[in-house]
Amino acid sequence: MRRAAATVLLLLLLLAGVAWGAPAEVRARVRALEELLDEEDYVAARAELERLRQGHEQNESFDFFAGRVAFGEGRYADAVSALELAGVEDRPGSYLRLARDTLAITRDHERAESEHFLFLYPKGKDAVLAPYALEALEAQRAALEKDLGHAPPGKVRVEVVSDASELARVSTLSQKEIDQTGTIAICKFNKLMVTSPKALLRGYDWLDTLAHEYTHLVVTQTGHNSVPIWLQEALAKYLESRWRGPAGRALPPSSRTLLNERVQKNDLIPFSKMHPSMAKLPTWKDAATAFAEVFFAAEYLHKEHGMRSLRTIVEAMGAGATDQQAVEKATGRPFPAFEKGWMTYLRAQPAPATRAPATAERPILKGKNTPPDEGKKGREISFGDFDEVENPAARRWAHLGELFRERGRFLAAAEEYGKAHSLVGNAYETISNKYALALMAVKRLDEAEKVLLGSLEAHPGFASTEVHLGRIYLSRGQWAEARGAYRAALAQDPFDPEIHLALLKCAESLGDAGLADRARNASSVLTGVPAEHLSELLARLPGPQSDPSDVALPRGPAEPPRPPRPAPKKAAKASEPTASERL
Repeated sequence: MRRAAATVLLLLLLLAGVAWGAPAEVRARVRALEELLDEEDYVAARAELERLRQGHEQNESFDFFAGRVAFGEGRYADAVSALELAGVEDRPGSYLRLARDTLAITRDHERAESEHFLFLYPKGKDAVLAPYALEALEAQRAALEKDLGHAPPGKVRVEVVSDASELARVSTLSQKEIDQTGTIAICKFNKLMVTSPKALLRGYDWLDTLAHEYTHLVVTQTGHNSVPIWLQEALAKYLESRWRGPAGRALPPSSRTLLNERVQKNDLIPFSKMHPSMAKLPTWKDAATAFAEVFFAAEYLHKEHGMRSLRTIVEAMGAGATDQQAVEKATGRPFPAFEKGWMTYLRAQPAPATRAPATAERPILKGKNTPPDEGKKGREISFGDFDEVENPAARRWAHLGELFRERGRFLAAAEEYGKAHSLVGNAYETISNKYALALMAVKRLDEAEKVLLGSLEAHPGFASTEVHLGRIYLSRGQWAEARGAYRAALAQDPFDPEIHLALLKCAESLGDAGLADRARNASSVLTGVPAEHLSELLARLPGPQSDPSDVALPRGPAEPPRPPRPAPKKAAKASEPTASERL
């Protein structure tokens, strides 16, 4: 579509009598402008468009390009007006449809800003995301400027959408592709688009996801949008943990388990199959496998040739090299030698000590078929929590433990959960957490802490586990440890009011004024209780004499009503460049 549009516009330009230059010069300028737009270099594209329009300000032939520039700059109303004047058809995949849908979805968004980012989010509880999101993004920006030598100019636009259907409307992905692969965020059109954690049953690693998508933006700009998907995702996945420490900390054990299984079956995903987008792979398991493969490609490069090799690859591609030529320049070896070394490295990766189910960290989008009691914690009973447990004996012991816990017989519950845990270890976070809760109810806190820490080795950052661990630390007055646990929980589930109330209590005890302000505001938003009346809720948190297994807190006011969605329109093949996406 892009080449056809350029051809039509070129003819319009010539027929309109643009006489300031020869046709060859016109063609060269139009091609240069289109290339800048394809590279998502909107600063240079705007300058080129202004040069083209000099003396021809009223020429409607430029409106298509003006609309694309406006869209890339986040001026959606201007983009709609210009694309309508250009006669662009309103159909799935067209720039006009994208601009109209994006304008409708983001028109009433609230905004928060930092030095280098503009964060836009729906009214309501998504407000609690802003300070933590901006903090993580600024940290990722500083780290990648050091690692890759580039930081985008101006303020990067970040847009939060409410669910998967909105993500499909503001992107070039279909609802089916998003559902099949669990895609939750996209970097495209000079911005980051991320699904709110409220759209998922148990949240997701949303701060790592923001860092991941920002990495895509840096790589896209440095490489002039020429870096292929396998390298894009290798760099984004490997570097996404830089905002919180060293690279390479973001691949969960469940992905390592899945990769190990596919290696044993010789069923890996070739680089060529990853194009044009991970989100277009047939299943979420294929996508997760592909992410794990390319993660180890980046890790192999880093360990063998240092961080400079990753920077060299991106800069070489930005200068016109192919991916193979860029890898050869960075490693000093032929590309087949890199592939052979990477495959040897990949196959040498040990299986995780605890084989967590491959589905453990898969984001679960809310929908009509989701379990009604998914995501509950504390004393709430759910036998469905153990459906994924493959060991029949462990499942029976866990069910029995749940029955005892429901009847308040916590010592008996701990005994039965302990039997289940002895059979499966840390493989299932549900069994570990229920076992720990029963132990906490009978004040065997040291044992519960050991169980929870073991579970985090197999399921790092899992929100419920971190919350339960945080309760133990609160009951002991270990404020710094509690703060760390609840901050980790927030990075997956930012809408649990207990997390923010606990952070407020920790911050006040530690004299952390900045965190106290954030936590106080978030607690009020999520509970509906004014800040000056939060003391009653703080008193419900665990202490030396309380039961840390049961914390009852209000869930707060309902979200503001959302406007009715338009009837779904028939999908069409995406005609624009595919996105860099996060699963």
